[in-house]
Amino acid sequence: MTSPACPLPQPGRREESDLIDRLLMARRIAVIGASDNPNRAGNYVPEYLIEHGYEIIRVNPNHETVFGRRCYPSLDQIPGKVDLVNVFRRPGACADVTRQAIAIGAGGVWLQSGITNAEARQLACDARLDYIEDRCIMVEHRRHRPQ
Repeated sequence: MTSPACPLPQPGRREESDLIDRLLMARRIAVIGASDNPNRAGNYVPEYLIEHGYEIIRVNPNHETVFGRRCYPSLDQIPGKVDLVNVFRRPGACADVTRQAIAIGAGGVWLQSGITNAEARQLACDARLDYIEDRCIMVEHRRHRPQ
């Protein structure tokens, strides 16, 4: 399923491809901006990831549940380790999300297609945290891990 929210990836550098491969090895992914609206990427992308064996932790302070499962109001409320933080938020929120990801010891931050933030990128770099932006995790999964 390709949509405007998840355009086909542009050719990337080899080091970016290696980073994407590494991030796709995450098993426990916190989805910031998880949505109960099936027309939103914050709904169908996590659903795709669930179908492909990922454990998805929903994070959205506006919902108690998404996909019939508990939704946490923030990253620091999630019990246990988070391998990757996948972000479906406006760019202005991404630096704070990255700070929270660093604070909880997440393994990486992934900003979805169309989302970039220079401050978040610098924070991740300074913390030596794996970071990718402006890429759809669903599209990259299909591209890097064909089944």
